[in-house]
Amino acid sequence: MAEPASLRETVLRKLKKALFDLGARNSGSRLYAPHKVSELRRFLELPFDPDTLPKGFGHKLDERLVEYPWLFSRLPAGPGELLDAGSVLNHDFILSHPGLMSKKITIMTLAPEGHSFWNLGINYVYGDLRQTYFRGDYFDFVVCVSTLEHIGLDNQRFHSGQFTDRTTKGALTGSHVEAVREFRRILKAGGRCYITVPFGKSFRGKWHQVFDGDMIDELVATFRPASFKESYFRHLPGAGWQTSSRKAASDAVYFDYQVDRSWPGCPAAAEAIACLELEK
Repeated sequence: MAEPASLRETVLRKLKKALFDLGARNSGSRLYAPHKVSELRRFLELPFDPDTLPKGFGHKLDERLVEYPWLFSRLPAGPGELLDAGSVLNHDFILSHPGLMSKKITIMTLAPEGHSFWNLGINYVYGDLRQTYFRGDYFDFVVCVSTLEHIGLDNQRFHSGQFTDRTTKGALTGSHVEAVREFRRILKAGGRCYITVPFGKSFRGKWHQVFDGDMIDELVATFRPASFKESYFRHLPGAGWQTSSRKAASDAVYFDYQVDRSWPGCPAAAEAIACLELEK
């Protein structure tokens, strides 16, 4: 028999899902975040096997549902200096994950956010990931989840117009490559870099882009890894997030809820993602 606390959590999770299924149409809905966080918490407590993802895994939810479990399944246990390049880890339930508890974490992003966890010993640095403040060969791990696709583009969407990327004006082509080159510089020999990006049909918009196979190859060539592993995941109608391949995901697109009003069975953002683990 389930413990009372576990029973309450199960009931709350099912209620959030039911409300989401009834009323949520996109990530702008007030019903979206509670269901997403509830599902994330649940999945992060389970073993992540990309070859046996259950039907409905993260159904109609954005790529974080597979990015976080993938990251923690690849990140070695134990201590080390870790850079979160883009602030994707800046949530209390993520920072308390066992895979991070013994690591010294620095979060670097373009501008301050509405919440921080300095009381947990997290260091915060603000600036351009293409030119960081860190000496070479410093970090054991660099984590850059769903961030490269925004570098060099209009980031005001994420910072309410108060902060702007002063390097946005000018040459934007290849700016994400400059960040990858910087990640390699600041990693120790043998250190690992974890990168995820939206994948599919090449697309470049005002605030984000979608990477295709040639762009993935460019990232790997820029990093010049001693070894690397690439994985692909795609959101399928009715099945949710499932393991895919570069070829099978090559026609995937991106759903922007502020623009694309109707996409039955859609995820909330990227339809497919590429996940790279690069060793220096």
